[in-house]
Parts: sequence; structure tokens; C-alpha cells
Amino acid sequence: MTLKLVIGNKNYSSWSMRPWLALRANNIPFEEVFISLYTGEADKQRILSFSRSGKVPILVDGDVAVWDSLAIVEYVAERFPEKRLWPEHPAHRAHARAISAEMHSGFAALRNECGMNLHRPVRAIELSDDARANVARIQEIWAECRARYGQSGPFLFGSFCAADAMFAPVVHRFRTFAIAVSKDTQAYMDTMMALPAFAEWTKDGLAETIVIEKFETT
Repeated sequence: MTLKLVIGNKNYSSWSMRPWLALRANNIPFEEVFISLYTGEADKQRILSFSRSGKVPILVDGDVAVWDSLAIVEYVAERFPEKRLWPEHPAHRAHARAISAEMHSGFAALRNECGMNLHRPVRAIELSDDARANVARIQEIWAECRARYGQSGPFLFGSFCAADAMFAPVVHRFRTFAIAVSKDTQAYMDTMMALPAFAEWTKDGLAETIVIEKFETT
């Protein structure tokens, strides 16, 4: 039975991007179910028909429904162990899970001040001290991972894994808000943007014409 992944707008929905990228980049077949966000009661009810959380993304696997990006990634990793969504070495896997959880629960200032919007013209804004601290911490995470595991490939843990998927929307945030980054950070961003699945999501998001005003404020 083919998996279904219920997602929101590719232009805006950073949470949808994460599991979508984990699936697509690892060649795991799935049916994409698109429901536009904040466009009325009918679309809200469609989302609720898949999960009472009322939020995307949602993974549907037969009678199983999993919501929340990180929970979906974990489910897929267990469902398809041969795809190795997490690093194989236990210590590396623990590290990947720790930074993914940090991404999942943290960096509120950066999220609030630099929302994902692929259509946004590239320009810088004045960031708060908290957002600048978020940027510094993310760069620290990426630099440490690439220093430890970079000998086996250009992603955070050598080969593309779930941790890369969890941080993928940050690449767009750094790009569209013209955030000054180190050479190592830019090299990692370039690696991510060259990933075919990342490029596919970006192309699809740029092709969308739906405008959600609440996300057009910065």
C-alpha cells in the first residue's frame, strides 16, 4: 500500500518540507496530498479528516496516521530500515537525533522573524539578539557535524540523512533573508540546494500562486 503524505503549501510550509524531503531523497514512494493552508473551512476540515491535530504534515500508511514532522521521520525510518534515514553508528545516530530534536523544539526567534517564503525577494532585515544567537547556534551545529563526519560525504553526517531533512528549511531562511554566514555554512547550503529532491520542492514552491497574507509581513 502506497504511503500518503498530506502537506501544506510548498512555498510556506517548512514542517511539510521535512518529511517530504526525507521520503523523496531516499526514493521512498508516496502519494502527495496537497491541502492549502488558511484558505477556508473546507480545507481545514480536509486536514481534520486525516488527523484531529488539524495540522500538516500527516503521513497515512493504511490504517496508521502519524502527524508531526519528526514523528513521521521516525516512523519512516522504522518502516524502511534499509534506507538508513539515521546514521548507522549508534553514537552518530544519537548525535543526529539530538540536533534534530533541537531543531524541532528550538530556534523560535529565527522562525518568527524569518518565516519560510520561497517567493520572498532576497533581502536582509534587522534581526533580534535572540535570532542572531539562533543563527550562530545553527552554524555551530553544522560546522561540528561536518568536521566530525565530513570525510564520508558533504552532508551533516556524510550521506544525506534525517538530520539534513530537519534543517532543510533553514537553508531557505538563510538564503531569502540574506543572512551572513561562514564559508563552511555556505558550502553546506550549496550542497543542500543541489540535492535533486531539495531542488524539486523549491521549484514546486516557486510555481505556487496562492498568497497567504499572514506570511507576507517580512
